[in-house]
Amino acid sequence: MTAKPDFPAETPDILADMLRAVRLTGAVFFSGRYTAPFGIKSTKRFDPSMPAAHLRHISVFHLLTAGTCMFQSASGSRRRLSAGDLLLIPFADEHQFWEGDGVDVVPVETTVHQSGHPGLWTSDHGGGGPAARLVCGLLESSEFLAMPLFRSLPEFVVARPGDFEAGELVIATVRDIMALVDAASPGADIMLGRMMEVLFVEMLRRHASSLPGDSKGLLAAMNDPIVGRALQLVHAGPARDWTVDSLAREAGASRTVLAERFNALLGRPPIDYVIGWRMQLAAELQPTWATSRKPPSRAPSSGSPASALGAGAMARATVPN
Repeated sequence: MTAKPDFPAETPDILADMLRAVRLTGAVFFSGRYTAPFGIKSTKRFDPSMPAAHLRHISVFHLLTAGTCMFQSASGSRRRLSAGDLLLIPFADEHQFWEGDGVDVVPVETTVHQSGHPGLWTSDHGGGGPAARLVCGLLESSEFLAMPLFRSLPEFVVARPGDFEAGELVIATVRDIMALVDAASPGADIMLGRMMEVLFVEMLRRHASSLPGDSKGLLAAMNDPIVGRALQLVHAGPARDWTVDSLAREAGASRTVLAERFNALLGRPPIDYVIGWRMQLAAELQPTWATSRKPPSRAPSSGSPASALGAGAMARATVPN
């Protein structure tokens, strides 16, 4: 008979923990107005074979604020988009947008020009028909291969703002900020970047909650009654001397069941996840390692996931006893 789980007084938000640990940063880099007929394509922006590609991960986020158009992913999958649709491409692979039959698809970089805001590009392209308005953003993170949050997502995710909490409010805010961009108002690009981060988090939560019961991956594991409880315990106490026995006991499952569920959903043993999470937290403590090889200039902020490791635990945090 298994013991009753003994959870901490404050149950951690696992998804929020992960997003903080990968240091998610949003930025809007492009705003385009396209009139039918038109066709544009974006080249591949992320190559997983590049050295340290998992340390500086780029995802692409598109918001269609007006009109309609077709979208095609790198694999050839197609989806019709309409005003208000949000499109997330976890790995910035080649993709296309178009409207009309038999259109010439041109590289998007041939249609853009610098706006009044540094780092923000604009485009006005097409045949003069009904217009579609696209706002495009980048989501940058420092995700380790050992903690593959983005790799648990499909090739692309499409959602409408009414599908999730705060979506319609955020979309309305983005439209207002776009008016500031058009007017070259100071600070509009920073506000847009923050809005993209909010949209991504809300979209990710909705996607996680709507997964079918037979799904696999990190987001599906959060929804599992056994693995989800174990993940909460690990995130609440990453520096604890976890073993499979102690984790199973506190999660309210047998050692065998816990190991089987972890392998079924995540393809890895429980302790392998513990090590991976500690590695991600260690990366948060050393944000400049990949580029400068210098030690961190500051301690993690109070309440951050990495602060849970504690300074004295860092030397031993990556390997369970």
